[in-house]
Amino acid sequence: MTVSRLRDIPGIGVDKMGDAADSSKNRNVLRLENLDTDLRPPAEAIRRTHEAVDDDDANSYLPFTGQVALREAVIARMKQSTGISYDANSECIISAGGLAGILNVLLSILEPGDEVVLTDPTYAGLINRVSLAGGVPKFARLIPGADGWRLDLDSLAAAIGPRTRALLVMSPSMPSGFVATETEWAAIAAHCRQSNAWLVYDAAMERILFDGRQVIHPAALPDMRQRTITVGSVSKEFRMIGWRVGWIVGPEVIMTDVRLTSLTNVVCQVGIGMPGATAALTCSDDGVAQAVAEWQTRRDFLLGELHDLPVIRPDGGWSMLIDTEQLELSSPDASRMLLAKGEVAATPMVGWGPVASRYIRFVFANEPVSRLADIRNRVRAAWGI
Repeated sequence: MTVSRLRDIPGIGVDKMGDAADSSKNRNVLRLENLDTDLRPPAEAIRRTHEAVDDDDANSYLPFTGQVALREAVIARMKQSTGISYDANSECIISAGGLAGILNVLLSILEPGDEVVLTDPTYAGLINRVSLAGGVPKFARLIPGADGWRLDLDSLAAAIGPRTRALLVMSPSMPSGFVATETEWAAIAAHCRQSNAWLVYDAAMERILFDGRQVIHPAALPDMRQRTITVGSVSKEFRMIGWRVGWIVGPEVIMTDVRLTSLTNVVCQVGIGMPGATAALTCSDDGVAQAVAEWQTRRDFLLGELHDLPVIRPDGGWSMLIDTEQLELSSPDASRMLLAKGEVAATPMVGWGPVASRYIRFVFANEPVSRLADIRNRVRAAWGI
């Protein structure tokens, strides 16, 4: 019998699609189902990680909040994004990946039944972690249009209630590529202030912005430093998925509890991963600008090739959504047909929000344009359109 905390957690779907693509053993399959990338991490991060394998200091539980050099590098990164100073000892904790950090934060701020507002669509793993921590997910709708995705401010206001404890926002958001504007961030911040709610900001893709967009960090908004908990990682921007190194930065008043949760949950981070993460954050060339340029090229190629389909433009991130209901296909059926007839692995967005189930996701971070060249023919073979 499933325990109650798992009853409303359906999974994320990506694992099943990945298994299906792997089991086919067909190297011609386009791997658009999972947030991997073929772009290399910073060379200095790889070199320092190799050295850490033989470094006894990296083979340790201590310090429990993460290596000092890494915490200092994270704080310096936060200063660049926000203009705000944080204390590396009391306001920063290293986590075993960004999502472990998200869960530890939610476990630290939620009482059972507290509500957390997320966008719809959003990553199923965020929704699931709210439920796992005893919270109740509420949703503010993202509206697709010619201008990409926009946050429905009326829907946001309607999602706020007397039990709202936090707003959990990712920008750029996964899976849509939604990037919050100044106006949207101002509305989010206003609700946090009026409701005395936390803003949990998932900054995993913060700098993966297209078309010249600039980072807007919500902690820099008026009266938001004391209300914002930022969770980041080296997985996406720095292409270091397997290192499992993330961080949590926030005001000392809550970080004391987050530290206790972190100690009780994962205890410590990946020791040999932290020196490489520090190198990524401090090296002279982290490769982020070059990587973003390549991902934008792939996005633009797909938008061009699929222009006659209901694809919504992402303004950042690693993926885009196609509205299969407009094609009179359910997203699970569309996904099965793509793999069987088009040799394309793509994940249906079931469980990624109430409206999200009408979409299928194409990840463009892991396949070069040369491999994507026949994508429209593959889709036509699968869906007959």
